[in-house]
Amino acid sequence: MTYADRKDAGLKLAFQLRKFVMDDCVICAIPRGGVPVAFEVAASLHFPLQLVLTKKIGHPVNKEYAIGAASLHSYFVWADEHVSEDYVKAEVERIQTRLREMQDKFITGKTKFSLKGKTVIIVDDGVATGNTILATIQLLRKDEPLKIVVAVPVASSQAYQHLQKDADEVVCLHIAEYFTGVGAFYDDFAQVTDEEVNNYLNEMEHIYQHTETNSNQ
Repeated sequence: MTYADRKDAGLKLAFQLRKFVMDDCVICAIPRGGVPVAFEVAASLHFPLQLVLTKKIGHPVNKEYAIGAASLHSYFVWADEHVSEDYVKAEVERIQTRLREMQDKFITGKTKFSLKGKTVIIVDDGVATGNTILATIQLLRKDEPLKIVVAVPVASSQAYQHLQKDADEVVCLHIAEYFTGVGAFYDDFAQVTDEEVNNYLNEMEHIYQHTETNSNQ
């Protein structure tokens, strides 16, 4: 299965997520590639959308291998990873600096949604290893959601198996036995710019404010 672009993937994913339409849901997008996909899901199902400001902490030898994750206010490292405290501290400081920049650029002034007691749907454009989303799940658990659902257009079979262990539910449209990269499943996999992320978030904020105004009338 291939997708024309992230919008196409998002619309197809939204169709499969209709079963949650009566739930109290918040869509959490993994920036930046997950934002266009998540936007289509949120807009189609009338769910609020916000960014997940978390980043994986990479191993000192291989940065792509996640040993944990950091958010703006907390971090964790998996217990079986043996790395120095100095390395972790430096990486957390670096990551949190970047996350604060992203918060100022993308989130300041926009509606913040509580995740407590909600069905949280984490959306990305695809999953290769699953490490980033696995780490994100661990951090989002601290917000006490009712359940965490991972929703993606495509994932490697290995990543899918890993995600099933940590998420309450995984919705994946295509599980790929032979996985060379997320981009291989898209005709158009252009990099998502900061400007595009802001445009999606601003449009979603406008939709949300309009919906709130109508519901209060």
